[in-house]
Amino acid sequence: MPYFYFSQIKTSTFSDLEQFHKESPRPTIIHIYTSWCTVCKIESFELNKDKDLIKLINNNFYFINFEAEKTKEKIRFQGKEFNYLPNGNSGIHELVLALSKNKNQPVYPLWIIIDKDQNLVEYHEGQFQSEKLKGKLLKVFGF
Repeated sequence: MPYFYFSQIKTSTFSDLEQFHKESPRPTIIHIYTSWCTVCKIESFELNKDKDLIKLINNNFYFINFEAEKTKEKIRFQGKEFNYLPNGNSGIHELVLALSKNKNQPVYPLWIIIDKDQNLVEYHEGQFQSEKLKGKLLKVFGF
């Protein structure tokens, strides 16, 4: 009987990242989204259909899928601590504000790509088409 295998991008957490970088430094992709963002949902569906992109990311990068408004734990990133900032029934994580160029109203989805030395190599607001993302990763990192 045949079965179907859906490959997915392997995700890490910020707490994993520090340990991973000590053991095996790699570039990191931080994908910031919200649960209410329709574009984010469409983008996630499209990206997870691209087997070549999934393989490229899983083999060469650490990938963090970061929910901007529901992630409430304290996060340590690049030597600093960031907290969740509640605002009535919602809120936003300080790290999103730190990473976003638009401090008042971050744009979702937001892509931050850093090299293995944690230097910013790509900042992308809005949907990242899988072909463009793949092209950018291949061009910048040469995998």
